[in-house]
Amino acid sequence: GRPSMLPRHVQRLGRDWITHWNGSQILALNSPVSSCMRWAGQYPWASFPLPVPVDFSANWRLPPFFGPWRQFQNSSWQLDNFTQSSCFHLPNPSMKSEGEEPLTKKRRLSGQHDTSAPEEEANFSNQKEASCLSVAQNEEKRSSKKGTIKRHWEYFCQHSKTMKIFENKEIDQSNTESEAKFDFTVMSYNILSQNLLEDNSHLYKHCRQRLLFWTYRFPNILQEIKQLDADVLCLQEVQEDHYRTEIKSSLESLGYHCEYKMRTGRKPDGCAICFKTSKFSLISSNPVEFFRHDIPLLDRDNVGLVLLLQPRFHCKTNAAVCIANTHLLYNPRRGDIKLTQLAMLLAEIASVAPQKDGTFCPIIICGDFNSVPGSPLYRFIKEGKLNYEGLAIGKVSGQEQFARGQRILSIPIWPKKLGISQNCVYEIKQQQKEENAGEKLEAAKLDNTQEIVIASEKLSSKLQHHFKLSSVYSHYFPETGIPEVTTCHSRSAVTVDYIFYSAANDDTAAQSGAEDSFHGGLKLLGRLALLTEKDLWTVNGLPNENNSSDHLPLLAEFRLMER
Repeated sequence: GRPSMLPRHVQRLGRDWITHWNGSQILALNSPVSSCMRWAGQYPWASFPLPVPVDFSANWRLPPFFGPWRQFQNSSWQLDNFTQSSCFHLPNPSMKSEGEEPLTKKRRLSGQHDTSAPEEEANFSNQKEASCLSVAQNEEKRSSKKGTIKRHWEYFCQHSKTMKIFENKEIDQSNTESEAKFDFTVMSYNILSQNLLEDNSHLYKHCRQRLLFWTYRFPNILQEIKQLDADVLCLQEVQEDHYRTEIKSSLESLGYHCEYKMRTGRKPDGCAICFKTSKFSLISSNPVEFFRHDIPLLDRDNVGLVLLLQPRFHCKTNAAVCIANTHLLYNPRRGDIKLTQLAMLLAEIASVAPQKDGTFCPIIICGDFNSVPGSPLYRFIKEGKLNYEGLAIGKVSGQEQFARGQRILSIPIWPKKLGISQNCVYEIKQQQKEENAGEKLEAAKLDNTQEIVIASEKLSSKLQHHFKLSSVYSHYFPETGIPEVTTCHSRSAVTVDYIFYSAANDDTAAQSGAEDSFHGGLKLLGRLALLTEKDLWTVNGLPNENNSSDHLPLLAEFRLMER
């Protein structure tokens, strides 16, 4: 009688456990057996230590290594022998009885109408079948490096007026030339705060639960950073307690110096910029808080960080480099806040980046801008100007195809007491800039300052900034026109992460609009290619076994050009 009852009991258990059956998912052999098995003492109908798999179908059968039931009962089964060949990860011991969810998930999904039954997950998989392999297919096709998608480097031809991309780096400079240049790499990476992951668990229903634990994710993230070996890291969603206990020390052991700015209020994550001390020294670190208690518009806790770095390599350029990092507000319906936060970041850059001759040093701006390519906010960064008259706040970022925020942006967007002009500079610091540039006549300085204040009082709907910026990525694959993707989870797959840079005059990779760049600047030598949504769903989206954030890291190589 017992064997005939087994499938029904196991199917009942299958609703309680949410880890996929996979004999290749082996835990470390020295981990406690109790963490990966349930024993017969808990289930009176089981007469042996039964490892309980899940992902059951109606046609569930015993795993093949059990063999016939009675043969297994009569065999001399040994735990040690068993654990050497297979072990099953049942990741959440706080699971309750039939029909209940883990306490953490229940707490964070409270108030949401979400009954994610196994049948619904199957429907989700069917909807993705054109671009996604099922879990079983993934596991069958997985090699020793399971679920890996290779990303290749794209290098740009340095001797052509038109941009040409190569997958292999060309040695196109003499020894003398290389001695006069300074090459470095920059990464932008939203590493997915564990706190935000748990508060938004509905975005990760496609993931096996064990892949979402920080103890699993952090070693993967650190390994990615090690492998890509960037000279400068711009990280977003860096959780403060993890930064303090693990991230900072781990990166310092790799030769990085770390600067960090946590979000204001009760938000436990922030932005970090880390640089190789063998390549750069720190001139200044300038955090930017977008929250202002006296301005109702600025009631969000996002932040930015602006560093001024000095290259250690003594080349002819001898210029500092300004690196900025930010994570703008997500809310698609608050384009007014997004634009104001961006203006505050640009104003800080404008106060940090000026050189003695009045020009700006080379600038790189990284981050998660929560805006898509071609949106008004994106165009403002690239083109340096935006006329927002009549623009709905829900259309600023382009995140929603049918924008729900229909209110029109006010003119001006932010109040005068913010102290930032429509040219995205600090109105007070403009006078200091003139002093640094060598203005000696007090009357002239007074007149210029008055002109700035008068200009800011005009009800202009035109925003401007004075940086000539290009995007490292082109956002579409040139052969197919298919969009590149920087983030991919259960709800969407889009580009929201960027690396912008001030391009040199002869940078063939720079997009139109950057040709008028000031003398000097940065030449884009290469970039780590992005992927399509279809590519990512072949490894079950993000996060997955090897990529432990819901964002991809962006990586570019630059050359600091002579001024």
